[in-house]
Amino acid sequence: VQLQASGGGLVQAGGSLRLSCAVSGSGFRFNVLGWYRQAPGKQRELVATLTSGGLTNTADSVKGRFTISRDNAKNTVFLQMNSLKPEDTAVYYCKGGMDFWGKGTLVTVSS
Repeated sequence: VQLQASGGGLVQAGGSLRLSCAVSGSGFRFNVLGWYRQAPGKQRELVATLTSGGLTNTADSVKGRFTISRDNAKNTVFLQMNSLKPEDTAVYYCKGGMDFWGKGTLVTVSS
């Protein structure tokens, strides 16, 4: 099973980005898919998770700005990030289930 994240980049404060993470490998389906991030010098932290049934868990720091969604048919999870702030700068990782991580995609928000 592989998770491939994409969509990161450089954006000005107030801007938007959409991250995607495609899950591949033997038609495997995760009940829970999520996004985490790690800023320089900080621990990795939860951004948002979403179950196949539609239950979400979103960090307070991004509530109202970030939205997680998934396309179960395409086995892909998305993170729509709006009103980005410099403190959102981090490497963003997607995660499937308890143990499967993607390689991460860098998001840089300039002030």
